[in-house]
Amino acid sequence: MRNFIDIANEGVRLEEGITVIEQLLLECYLNPGISTKELARKALIPIPTAAAVKRELIKVGAIVQDKGARCTVKGKAWVEEQWGYLGIHRSLYQELMAFENGIHSDLHHVLADLREIMKYRPQADTRIDQSKCTPETSLRRAVLCLKQQFLIGKQIMCVGDDDLVSVSIGLLLQALFPNGRHSKTAVHVVDMDERFLHYIHDVAQQKRLPIQCIYHDLREPLPANLHGKFDCFFTDPPYTLQGMSLFVSRGISALRKRKGLPIFLSFAHKSPDYMFTMQREFLRMGLTMSATLPRFNEYEGAEIIANRSQMIILKTTERTIPDCSGTFEDALYTGEVRQTMRTYKCKQCGNKITVGCQCDIATIEQLKHRGCHSCGNDTFDFMNKKTL
Repeated sequence: MRNFIDIANEGVRLEEGITVIEQLLLECYLNPGISTKELARKALIPIPTAAAVKRELIKVGAIVQDKGARCTVKGKAWVEEQWGYLGIHRSLYQELMAFENGIHSDLHHVLADLREIMKYRPQADTRIDQSKCTPETSLRRAVLCLKQQFLIGKQIMCVGDDDLVSVSIGLLLQALFPNGRHSKTAVHVVDMDERFLHYIHDVAQQKRLPIQCIYHDLREPLPANLHGKFDCFFTDPPYTLQGMSLFVSRGISALRKRKGLPIFLSFAHKSPDYMFTMQREFLRMGLTMSATLPRFNEYEGAEIIANRSQMIILKTTERTIPDCSGTFEDALYTGEVRQTMRTYKCKQCGNKITVGCQCDIATIEQLKHRGCHSCGNDTFDFMNKKTL
């Protein structure tokens, strides 16, 4: 079957990326007879751009103009066979896409299953900054992925998954495809905690969920066979700048080389100065902030962050690259950062600066915010660390 998307993309070459073309074709499938104005509204693009994409999809035979835009037989087959939409519970899908707050009543049975599953998950290991999110939060993350249109038919990675987002995604898919025929979505979990990997594997086997578990210490680069294969990823990293940058970097290396792919980053609420430093890290990695959802995540017993954290949705660009591509040797977890003295070298002038709880500058976050006292540069190479 012809690849309608690639052929249409050759005709328009959108700055927004190929994902917009995919979204417009999907809207024509889900909402036959949709207007050009509504297509533009759905994809957040100008009406002339939506009209240009529509023309290209008509040229390649994916859609037809008939009291609005709708898929042809070939276009419908493409969406159902290549993306896996055959057999979808269409009314539930549309209700979830429009639902704003909380958990939709039609997912209460999913939430009940998830609560029972999460009741027996391993205990959180605070040494590696683990904390237990609630079942509602885990399911909300899966629904968020759906609403971003990066769940059905996608390859998804969880960079660490003590929150069992992979399980929530699997259970949500079963609700959306009650006939059990969906087979296009796959979730890969990468984690160094074998307790969670074994637990997720056992649940996936029992519930027949499309999850594959991979043991890996994220201080080391991802295996080559995971590079460039995924459409999005979730991560709830250690709440240090190093941890955030490392986990996001590993996820980036796993993503396809396409702009507009989402990264679902859960992170503690921080001060404006700290968020400014984080955003500079995003810019260095060639990422844009698409949305920030305050208080999106709720945790059990995580009083140090007031039991809540924000969800940040990042998007890839043509300039997206991981900040860390080799072995990571710096302090990573909160406990490590507090108990070490670390030496960094300014990338611009070579000045060496010591950071730690007994120094004038306590963290790399503060150092990047203040900059090198010799030249003002705000990028540094890690050299070594000393445990106190």
